[in-house]
Amino acid sequence: MSPSTRRNGETPFGPETLVFKVDGRMFAAAAAVDPDSVTLKADPDLAGFLREQYSGITPGYHMNKRHWNTVALDGSVPTDVIRQLLEQSYGLVSRPTSGRRRSRPAVGQADGAPDRAELAPTPGIE
Repeated sequence: MSPSTRRNGETPFGPETLVFKVDGRMFAAAAAVDPDSVTLKADPDLAGFLREQYSGITPGYHMNKRHWNTVALDGSVPTDVIRQLLEQSYGLVSRPTSGRRRSRPAVGQADGAPDRAELAPTPGIE
């Protein structure tokens, strides 16, 4: 990751909330001490679906509800799903914007049961 994209948590909303940015654009926010949730940028086409699937995913707290989800860190959302959502959030803000519409990530399991999101990994995130 280049120095222009590497960022530590910032506190533009005060010392209680850490904000994580890439190229000056926020992709995550969480309490600075003992976070019980994280707010992540979301694909608007997928955000509502995720809220229906997981009780621990709610509209973004104090954020645009169409573009942000707050994800509980209490075990109600599987860790692998949280990681995928974090990677997607990073990817949504780190990609150059263009007039083209981004393709929607695949959702659901092979058997068609939509009980977890399967998002494509974001290049550059390890």
